[in-house]
Amino acid sequence: MGYYDQNYRTYRKRKGRWLAPLIIGIVIGVLFIGLVMPEFMNSTNGGDDARDQVTIETNEQNGNQTLNTSVTVDVTTQITEVVEEVTPTVVGITNIQQRSDFFEQQEGIEAGTGSGVIYKNNDGTAFVVTNHHVIEGADTVEVVLYDDTHIEAEIVGSDLFSDLAVLRMDGAAVDKVIEIGTSESIKVGEPAIAIGNPLGLYLSSTVTQGVISGTERTIPQDFNQDGRADWQAEVIQTDAAINPGNSGGALINIYGQLIGINSMKINQAAVEGIGFAIPIDHALPIIEELETTGEVTRPYLGVEIYSLDEVPQTEWRDTLNLPSEVDGGVYVWNVEPLSPADQAGLERLDVITELDGNPIMNMIDLRKVLYQEKEIGDKIQVTYYRNGERIETDIELGSQ
Repeated sequence: MGYYDQNYRTYRKRKGRWLAPLIIGIVIGVLFIGLVMPEFMNSTNGGDDARDQVTIETNEQNGNQTLNTSVTVDVTTQITEVVEEVTPTVVGITNIQQRSDFFEQQEGIEAGTGSGVIYKNNDGTAFVVTNHHVIEGADTVEVVLYDDTHIEAEIVGSDLFSDLAVLRMDGAAVDKVIEIGTSESIKVGEPAIAIGNPLGLYLSSTVTQGVISGTERTIPQDFNQDGRADWQAEVIQTDAAINPGNSGGALINIYGQLIGINSMKINQAAVEGIGFAIPIDHALPIIEELETTGEVTRPYLGVEIYSLDEVPQTEWRDTLNLPSEVDGGVYVWNVEPLSPADQAGLERLDVITELDGNPIMNMIDLRKVLYQEKEIGDKIQVTYYRNGERIETDIELGSQ
């Protein structure tokens, strides 16, 4: 056998070793492209179920060789869809107050900013709910939509105790209104999303997510900054970040429904993740009354009162002549002429201890009975002490 014949046979043997696997690989590749790839493409990119995707490129070291790989991640979630739907309904609020300059000319000064929620748009007029403290003292209010459209708004009415206010504006540029949910059925631990403008309009439409931390919290409020609580607000607690400027914005559930109006946070260095919102079930009747009448009318007695705990206990006995069994109440400092209390015979330094049999330990207890359980024109039984004598009388409540 010659040299070339032997080399030719060796070549044919080597060719047979790699030719068969090559043919098999080609066949498998054809089958994969023809059968598997169309199904894969349809399941990821086809039809109406297509999602926004982000390709992430990574480099992996395999020995001395660098492998470039890419992973496609679906970034569309229920939360992103809900936020996209709700964001156009959350607006910025600018509180503008008139000030005199050096030449005694009036000019509008931005006194503060906050957030609001568009909840109604009827016949070309849109209504926005926000916090009372956001628009307090304003001479003019400007609403800034999510697309930076500026619209001057009118204050329909506001209420100190609920910290709610209603604005009215031209609805031509308004595309959506928020869907109203309920706060009655929310549960601790369920997701909560806050949308607003923290720290000013340059951070407009900021979204923060957390959970419902508490459903029936009561927070003392001091309206006149005298160091004593004037009211206790019933609020929802959440750990979704709420900062200055978020006030009046929306707290929504996972379905995009409004469950609360963001109102406040605990502003202490050692406290993190405690924010509060006004439950929408409590807010709706007040919003409707503000929209209809421009004010919230509450029943009243017509007395200026203070809590007994503000008075030294020695005065309970020496000045008010209270018996030892009295451990709390409110004392009357002034009676308005011709008021229901005046007509019922209440006098200065009378001490009220019960309303309709409900113990009254302080001003908050009295206001809760009047504002939450009674209506204008109702009769209420008042138990009070005068010179150590226990007296009961019925008073027909007037309007505040």
